[in-house]
Amino acid sequence: MIELPETYVLAEQINRTLVGKTVLNATANASPHKFAWFSGDPAGYQQKLAGKTITSANPGTGYTCGGNTEIVCGNMLLVISTPIKYHAPGEKLPPKHQLWLEFEDFSGDGTSSMTCTVQMWGAMLCYQRDQNGLPQSYKVNKAPTPLMDEFDKPYFEKLFSNTAPNLSAKAFLATEQRIPGLGNGVLQDILFNAKIHPKTKLEKLTDGEIEGLYKSTKETLFAMTAQGGRDTERDLFGCPGGYKTILSANTIDNPCPVCGDKIVREAYLGGNIYYCPTCQPWKK
Repeated sequence: MIELPETYVLAEQINRTLVGKTVLNATANASPHKFAWFSGDPAGYQQKLAGKTITSANPGTGYTCGGNTEIVCGNMLLVISTPIKYHAPGEKLPPKHQLWLEFEDFSGDGTSSMTCTVQMWGAMLCYQRDQNGLPQSYKVNKAPTPLMDEFDKPYFEKLFSNTAPNLSAKAFLATEQRIPGLGNGVLQDILFNAKIHPKTKLEKLTDGEIEGLYKSTKETLFAMTAQGGRDTERDLFGCPGGYKTILSANTIDNPCPVCGDKIVREAYLGGNIYYCPTCQPWKK
């Protein structure tokens, strides 16, 4: 699933490609999915969005919180946590999609559009913004992302000190939206670069390891974003990201790039974790 790096990449691409386009038709929930979420009745998206022009996009940092792609369409705000794909005029649409925006830019080949297709789960929320530009009926606790200057060492240390010491490193990074947009996908390389086992309890970490985790969180997410997202995900044009993941389903059969040991994959806290038992020893 897309996470923080991909939302930054998608927002930048949307600002270059879709801003100025006006919605002709909006179709939501054409292919019902058990884990696709909408705000209100999906049938109402046509009335909410038709005739609205896309004016901007951001990686969830403008109105709600990081980790979603936010698209401003006139007085409406789309908050999307799924992959987003742009289709040039005449390009074939995916056979299944949960959101389809068709734009008023007819050419000889037809109109351009964008689609969202849920993989495991995803939200495609649509809210009217109030006089302050904020979405109505959608309240979240805004928090800085690790790609922002506000996410500094004191802020990280406060997050750490306010977390139960018996939680694991994975639980600290990727649960309860402590760091919006940081999920099970990006945390694998963050922990590898910090040399911390996903199951190690926070109380077992030394001051040096805590500092290393902070630096790895900032630096790893920056590298993922600067290189166009991870190679396990696709951008607005359907291209995989340029960041080569160290630990992911793409690399499970590869030896550890540092020591050559066999990478381990196992289920933990509702998803798979990947780690090198030599470089990331479990401090039980």
